[in-house]
Amino acid sequence: MEKTKNLCPDRILSYFRAEWLPLALVTLSGLFYNVGLLASPWFEGRLAQCLADILGGSETAGTMAMLVLSYLVVTLAVQGARFVKRFYVRRFANNINRRMKGILYANLVRASKASLEKEGAGELMTKAISDVDDCVEGMRKFTTEVFDTGVVMVSYGVMLLFYDWRLALLSLLFTPISYLCAARMKKPVQRAGAAYKKAAGALSSATLDRAENAVTYRIYGCEDARAEQYEGALKTYEKTAVKNSVWQSALPPLYLAASEAGVLFLLWFGAKNVLGTGWSSWDIAAFTTFLSCFTKLTVKSSKVAKLFNSVQKAEVSWKRIRPMMKAPEPLDSLQTTPPADVTLTDLSFSYGEEPVFSDLSLTAHHGDIIGVTGPVACGKSTFGRTFLCEETYGGSIRFGKKELSALSPREIVGTVGYLGHDPELSTDTVSENVLCGSEGDALPYLEVTALKGEVLSMENGADTIVGNNGARLSGGQAQRLALARTLAHPRPLMILDDPFSALDRKTEDAVFANLQAYAKDKVVFLISHRLYHFPQTQKVIFMENGKATIGTHEELMASVPAYLRLYESQTGGNRHEEEK
Repeated sequence: MEKTKNLCPDRILSYFRAEWLPLALVTLSGLFYNVGLLASPWFEGRLAQCLADILGGSETAGTMAMLVLSYLVVTLAVQGARFVKRFYVRRFANNINRRMKGILYANLVRASKASLEKEGAGELMTKAISDVDDCVEGMRKFTTEVFDTGVVMVSYGVMLLFYDWRLALLSLLFTPISYLCAARMKKPVQRAGAAYKKAAGALSSATLDRAENAVTYRIYGCEDARAEQYEGALKTYEKTAVKNSVWQSALPPLYLAASEAGVLFLLWFGAKNVLGTGWSSWDIAAFTTFLSCFTKLTVKSSKVAKLFNSVQKAEVSWKRIRPMMKAPEPLDSLQTTPPADVTLTDLSFSYGEEPVFSDLSLTAHHGDIIGVTGPVACGKSTFGRTFLCEETYGGSIRFGKKELSALSPREIVGTVGYLGHDPELSTDTVSENVLCGSEGDALPYLEVTALKGEVLSMENGADTIVGNNGARLSGGQAQRLALARTLAHPRPLMILDDPFSALDRKTEDAVFANLQAYAKDKVVFLISHRLYHFPQTQKVIFMENGKATIGTHEELMASVPAYLRLYESQTGGNRHEEEK
């Protein structure tokens, strides 16, 4: 990732340091622009005085024209500096936005599936998009207001003190009061913002749920119940949004009202200065300049409220995403591990105190296909995910001479190929779903999974878009496409979780025959509730009630009645259908 060598992703200041060049240009152009704004009240004062002198006969229209022309030239120069400042402020914000989202994405793709599922899709979307945008907007607003408010307020303040320091202090007396009020409102504003973000994440999750499961809800007649839940999430979101908006919109009027209260002193004592009975002796130009400076300063002061709102939103969002803003672990070049034996010794796994399976021991040689089966919810899929080492297991899994859990995440990726029971396809072409950005031809792997002919008959062949999670494919096509993707990225240890569940018997036979040839130099754990091809596997693991029985198909047929009944119920049914 660009420019991240010395970046500390969990520190806001680090992002400012990384973008020092745009900030330097913002600083120079911002100083010129905001100091140049002082010319405006000065010219306004001189023009008012010149008009009075023209009416008195001491000045001519030519003098007024020169003042107007000078005012125009200065205004163009100042606005040019403003353009440069805004351009680089936006560039600064865009760079940080891209950098933050890049870091967040890099950590998301490295996170375990369990942690992502725990977080929830809606919450992750809110963090990856809305929260990052709010953080960046707060940083942009801060950078902008440092000059557009901070520098110009100091400049206007110095000018007011120059004309009459006593009146200036008296007129600006109420401005600090508005800031104190804002400080007291910080916690309620943050609480409202945090509640709004939480409700937004819940609404995103509810929206995704309705979109993904609309057909299911319609089929089972539970649309009303789900709609009621969605309405509840929507009402909570609207309630928190209104509350958050009220708190944030209350600050600008407060700032402005408190700051402009000083105009009462200005009009009274400023008039005395013009009449020569005040603290200073003013002409019309001085009074106009002072009044213009004060008015512009109070307007700028009220904009601090917007800065305060943005900073508070950014602070809330930063607290939410900071745990995910860490330097991504560097990805070494992916090296596929050479074939080796797989040895399981007293392998076990538990959720809390509840064991899923235990005392599982076997040795598998490369070229072996190990069948894994058992009743529903017996722990078959959990057994498959154990090889990913995302959670701690008991006992030992050795690949060759190395303990699998002792390998780095990148080494595990180069060792274990995994196909879950859900296809998890991207909204891309058939070819890209197989290759995943790598070079090569997808068709050979589609042929292995008996999908080549069906793909070539599609409207755009291998370049056909499959839709969201394979929506344009049948269940069997989606499953075989996911299997082709797994086979296109070969690993010496392959975990295939129920790859045949949506296939007809003829297609399953073809795919399994191809899989046998493909697995000559690999160890394959075939997790399945369909046992048609288990007689052709080298060993079978039968899981039931937290225990595992291991042996050949023939051995389990002879010693495990539950396995015998399961196998005969499937094969017997098929023989009956063939006889019909």
